[in-house]
Amino acid sequence: MQSIFHLAFNVTDLETACEFYTNTLGCKQGRRTETWVDYNFFGHQLSLHIGEPFHVKPTGKVDKIAVPMPHFGAILPIAQWKELATKLHALDTNFIIQPSVRFEGQAGEQHTMFFSDPFGNPIELKSFANTEQVFQA
Repeated sequence: MQSIFHLAFNVTDLETACEFYTNTLGCKQGRRTETWVDYNFFGHQLSLHIGEPFHVKPTGKVDKIAVPMPHFGAILPIAQWKELATKLHALDTNFIIQPSVRFEGQAGEQHTMFFSDPFGNPIELKSFANTEQVFQA
């Protein structure tokens, strides 16, 4: 079995969270209580709990672009990444970083996009030109 990553973080409203993670991102809801809900986030487990979201600042620098920290995300197959980018554009998503390619023609070439959930939690979705280069130095 391949390892499954688990991340738990705070949101301020479960109904709004469920609307976003289910309908906007297409994630499948798992267990739920009055104070938290689990999601299958592209094959990984997110646990969204009622509480104060992360304090976020654009302190990361990648390819000379400021990125929000902390952030989380997933690496998707290119067809799925493009389909989701198209859907998010159609929904008038307020992108932090528009869907784009970085490190073009270099090792680690990747498609990336940044946006936030309704609570300000930044999400990065990527797709690599060559998945064998995901961990390449």
